[in-house]
Amino acid sequence: MKKYTFHIVAIFLSLLILISCKETKNDIVQSNKTSALKAGYEIEPVNIQNVKLTDSFWLPIIKRVQEVTIAYAIQKCNEEGRFENFLIAGKQKTGEVKGQMPFDDTDVYKIIEGASNTLISAPNPKLDRVLDSLIAIVKIGQEKDGYLTTWRTINPAKPPASWVPVIEGKRWESLQISHECYNAGHLIEAAVVHYEATGKRNFLDIAIKNADLFVKTFGDGPGQVKGVPGHQIIETGLIKLYQITGKEDYLKLAKYFLDNRGNPNNHKLYGEYAQDHIPVIQQNEVVGHAVRAVYMYAGMTDIAAITKDKGYTDAVNNLWSNMVNKKMYITGGIGSRHDGEAFGDNYELPNLTAYNETCAAIGDVYWNHRLHNLTGKSQYFDVIERTMYNGLISGISLDGKEFFYPNALEADGVFKSNRGSCTRQAWFDCSCCPTNLIRFVPSIPGLIYSKSKDVLYVNLYASNNAAFTLGKTDLQISQQTGYPWNGKVNISVNPKKESQFTIKLRVPGWARNEVLPGDLYSYKKTSTQKATINLNGETLAIQPENGYFTITRNWKKGDEISLNFPMEVQEVETNGKVETNKNKVSLEYGPIVYAVEEIDNKTNFDKINVLSGDTFTVKKEANLLQGVNVIENSKFKAIPYYSWSNRGVGKMKVWLDYKGN
Repeated sequence: MKKYTFHIVAIFLSLLILISCKETKNDIVQSNKTSALKAGYEIEPVNIQNVKLTDSFWLPIIKRVQEVTIAYAIQKCNEEGRFENFLIAGKQKTGEVKGQMPFDDTDVYKIIEGASNTLISAPNPKLDRVLDSLIAIVKIGQEKDGYLTTWRTINPAKPPASWVPVIEGKRWESLQISHECYNAGHLIEAAVVHYEATGKRNFLDIAIKNADLFVKTFGDGPGQVKGVPGHQIIETGLIKLYQITGKEDYLKLAKYFLDNRGNPNNHKLYGEYAQDHIPVIQQNEVVGHAVRAVYMYAGMTDIAAITKDKGYTDAVNNLWSNMVNKKMYITGGIGSRHDGEAFGDNYELPNLTAYNETCAAIGDVYWNHRLHNLTGKSQYFDVIERTMYNGLISGISLDGKEFFYPNALEADGVFKSNRGSCTRQAWFDCSCCPTNLIRFVPSIPGLIYSKSKDVLYVNLYASNNAAFTLGKTDLQISQQTGYPWNGKVNISVNPKKESQFTIKLRVPGWARNEVLPGDLYSYKKTSTQKATINLNGETLAIQPENGYFTITRNWKKGDEISLNFPMEVQEVETNGKVETNKNKVSLEYGPIVYAVEEIDNKTNFDKINVLSGDTFTVKKEANLLQGVNVIENSKFKAIPYYSWSNRGVGKMKVWLDYKGN
């Protein structure tokens, strides 16, 4: 049997194994995905490996990705030749490149990254062998000097997409659009996670060999190639590799790529679309392709943290302020234009034609997490929470097998917003979003806690048990909560021995009458209900400061914190500069944005409005959309936005006509 035949058979075996892998326990221990980012930051995430999730909201979503979506994606990648490309590149099979995108390799890398987290969450020798099989296939496609972009190795004169220009068929000749650097970025990021998850070097060595080629190739030295990536992400990959290897060449190259964006003496500029119009430290408005942008801003934040470069720090602060004040949707989505998958002008936020790519939401979470690690400010987790509960998980169906690439805020049943469809699709010719969800969702528990010396940040509320070291204190902490359906949270604090330290508990923006940081959105009526905090049964007379309840004391075993974030239906209005939302409101309950869907409002959908003085009821419907709170009044029923389009094609809207007195 030929080697390539063996590997194709191995893929099918992998698929069967994954489909049958239901050995995960109800409590999931996640992998150490975020430890690589701690270098250079004052605050570090609590190691995911130390957080055991038991949450009734997030745990089913994570398990669905682990048990269904990963296997489904492997099947799709096999059907579309993603694995075959590595075999053809390695001359273990003959044929032309499969697929339609120059970055199809990255779907394999992102699956490995998500599966690596799954492997730690439920140790499973069969799944470990699956990953070894996939990694062996990747290795076959790598050239001797470390180069790894299969389409160019197979036939450099015939890229899979017609929009990739070919001049001489050489490496690096079309960096603006070839995605050679993008492929490397996802390879490196996935390899770092696999190494942290398993301790094995089989994938990491492939990535290091590839990264070393980039270090040798790019720069201002004799014989080196000048240029920067078209699609950013290699920057954060190189920085992660630097942080686990200590090799400064990787950090220097990441900074070289960032420093030379907008530098016409380095290369012919790509323009605003690729954030290559002016130097990055001069940029103060988020423009162009939204995914490229937030990946770049994440890399810039890493550089700001590691090098303490004020120019980088000021730039990321200015860019973030512009985004949240002028270019972010109520769902946390970003990127208003289908044309260029791009940010629009300030206050350009259409609903029917909103783009809001799922990958952009994921990238924005990565960026905001870094900003919190840099500053400790709660505002970044206000953005993360809103994005995660709304415009991010909306990208995956409740069965884990259908997806939104764009996430519109309105549907008329006619406009095909989702890359040729009015509803969710089973896959895409460009399948970056499904596989990005696979790599991101299993890492969610790593967002819950952060720490800095003797300070613990409780960032998100989800039932879990965690054990880690805070300063010199061995600490166990657990949460019990029904969040996001109600705002009651009980937290047990159990240090190994009595110790003094600080716990900062985030008071969500919505519980402080703040929709998002800035003035883009506001509640029509200020809530009079206040968040409260109890310690060992006694109410603490403290107010949130900078978005946190802060308690410094000698903590001992058995200490109990009780939080209550009262929830009520809130009407949200938009800054008057957003033309599309004038005289409209959206509805929220806690962190959840709501939408009305035609299937629940068949007779009156087009006439739905909100009147001044309308009252609403909130009701749990356990058998609807896998269990949700719905908002009802005498005129309509609203469901959580993330759950729409799970029942076929139909109309939907988030923003409702408002008629005042």
